[in-house]
Amino acid sequence: MRCAWGRVALGAGAAVTATLLTVSGTPLLLHQATALTLPPSAAPGVPAGEAGTDALAVRVLSSRPDAVAGGTALVRVEVPPPAEPHQVRLEADGSDVTETLRPVHAPGDGHVLEGVVTGLPEGTTALVAGLTDEAVSAHGAGAPGEGRVVVTSHPAAGPVFAGPHQDPFVCQTGSFALAWGGDLGAPLDEDCSARTVAGYVYRSVDGRFLPLPREDVLPSDVAHTTTSTGERVPYTVRVETGTANRAVYETAVLHDPREPGPDPWNAPEGWNRRLVYTFGGGCPGGWFVQGARTAGVVDHGMLSQGYAVASASLNVFGNNCDDLLAAETMSAVKQRFVLSHGVPDHTLGWGSSGGAYQSHQIADNYPGLLDGIVVSQSYPDVGFSTVPAVTDALLLRTYAEAHPDALSREELRAVSGFGTWEGIGAMADAAARIDPRGVCPSALPAEERYHPRDHPDGARCDVFSHARNVYGTDPDSGTPRRPLDNVGVQYGLSALVDGVIDVDRFLHLNEHVGGFDGDGAVVPERTVGDASAVRSAHDSGRLLYGGGGLAEIPVVDHRPYQDHAPDGDIHMRYHSFSTRERLLAANGDADNHVMLVEEHSGGVFSADRPVAGRALTELDAWVTAAGELALEEPGTAPADRLRRTRPEWLTDSCWVGDERVVAPQRPWPKGRGDRCADAFPTYGSPRTVAGGPLASDVVKCRLTPFDEAAHPAEFDERQAERAGEVFAEGVCDWSVPGEGQRPPRGTWQSF
Repeated sequence: MRCAWGRVALGAGAAVTATLLTVSGTPLLLHQATALTLPPSAAPGVPAGEAGTDALAVRVLSSRPDAVAGGTALVRVEVPPPAEPHQVRLEADGSDVTETLRPVHAPGDGHVLEGVVTGLPEGTTALVAGLTDEAVSAHGAGAPGEGRVVVTSHPAAGPVFAGPHQDPFVCQTGSFALAWGGDLGAPLDEDCSARTVAGYVYRSVDGRFLPLPREDVLPSDVAHTTTSTGERVPYTVRVETGTANRAVYETAVLHDPREPGPDPWNAPEGWNRRLVYTFGGGCPGGWFVQGARTAGVVDHGMLSQGYAVASASLNVFGNNCDDLLAAETMSAVKQRFVLSHGVPDHTLGWGSSGGAYQSHQIADNYPGLLDGIVVSQSYPDVGFSTVPAVTDALLLRTYAEAHPDALSREELRAVSGFGTWEGIGAMADAAARIDPRGVCPSALPAEERYHPRDHPDGARCDVFSHARNVYGTDPDSGTPRRPLDNVGVQYGLSALVDGVIDVDRFLHLNEHVGGFDGDGAVVPERTVGDASAVRSAHDSGRLLYGGGGLAEIPVVDHRPYQDHAPDGDIHMRYHSFSTRERLLAANGDADNHVMLVEEHSGGVFSADRPVAGRALTELDAWVTAAGELALEEPGTAPADRLRRTRPEWLTDSCWVGDERVVAPQRPWPKGRGDRCADAFPTYGSPRTVAGGPLASDVVKCRLTPFDEAAHPAEFDERQAERAGEVFAEGVCDWSVPGEGQRPPRGTWQSF
């Protein structure tokens, strides 16, 4: 795999006054710049080229230079004095593409040139900016040198960095409903491509989104809205729909259809220059399909304030439960947005549950795509915070069914660590994600699905098969490698120490709890994680590290509390603390992480609800202020900028009834006595009860021989002998890092 560490300076944009500039003797309108600071969030931390400060500089604005999709890039050429823009020549591998450029004014950089370069072939192309021969002669020794950047173009359908495409793959463009009516139509090729279309909806005065009947006349019932920048505009929304990276994408922005269409230099009046990227939840069934929906872009709470909104079908984990492919898709869709509208001042992530997985891991592993995130019902990641919890729950449920008199309900709940006994069932059901026949999408034909006897080479509908580009496959069996392990886990350890269960029950549980075979079925033997997959989990960033890009952006964790849900729920509060623990371990602090907790109710995570909606606008203010500080004090560390600019409202808080309680959030029982901890107690998982860390960051624990003398519980001679047999391979030593546990190899890795 290839990797490159990158960092992005949080920036903010500003409008400028249009003036006139002469290019090649012709007066041209000087356009608004696409971004205030470089590199913009779309292209973080990549050198501009091989030029010095006294040379021309060539930068790619629409994506990273090595992640161009579809052969098209928005390019900027910076022109140092004494050269003038009309003296610049731009070539792409020797071909003159100067005609694509136009003059713009970039605050801080003066007059620059920007243009959309198309037709870049797949592979690498050198973009070289220099002066015309006449200009070189005129300036003599003072003439700036050439600037260059090498871009790498990939197919519009990918792959870019996520590795080979999944096969089979079911196209669903014909089922994708357009915001203004109709569908996207049949796919144009085997990569599920579709035409790009744009249409309009409007917000009526009675609060409904309706298709706009005509684009030249606004309906009499159209509402108006005042954006966050104070612009009062008709509430009409341009929605663009197309395909990128084999996903269907949507973008939405306030735009009056009577005005010229947007481009990188003519933004709609109602756009506040911010982009919100929405991520959808789910996981089981999220494989082998394109998806017939995004996470939604026609969002009143966002659009009414002037935010542009973007999403894609492969950024819904119910369609694609792979954060790596989700990151690649977001990169491609954001590029499409920039090419159509220009570079946003910053991009904010918004996602719940499976959308939180994506937000965390995209921000950490592919820094610069997101400048701040609001997550709800969060987990750190899918593979190592969720999968062990749900698979352990399935083992406990299976054990209880096989040994109904072994443990009472309360004893089993204590062993599980969950807030309710019912939580065991809810979590166990979610373990279907490791079963290759567990949850296949209905769109995947039955004859293409895996069956151990009838179709062993069929499509395996499980999370590890979906991640084979990272973990690989076993060379002997051809099955996906799995970083799933429970060898040495002392299930129920804390319940034993607390006196909830006795030693004999503890030993019986651990003797019979079992593990999983290669097809996700419960078997008597413990599960042995594949050593290569365990190393890859850490090296690749599939286990959320927290010290990459996530360390340098604001993270607002909104938790609708569900630990006491009557039927159990997998969205447990301790996952928020797991993320915070990882940030602390990686960075020494978690000052960029804010927890907001309230009672769960339908639709509570919405941009037009009091807590979540306020969180979005405050996050926007935080990112903006940090960007302004970066301009004022460019040498300031990103973490310090975030500490100094965090809005007062964004402070750890909970809502008890209608009252907001501002207080540091602490896990229960450590926080017992705090109003928030008492109102919203934090529980755990079978692994935390077994002594595992709250961070849930150990994939495979290191083993140490069972030692009766060092054990926190008392064993008699017979029990000690039996324990040595039950834990013949040893017990987990949670005081040391796990097998292969280390920081990722870097960010922006390719597979």
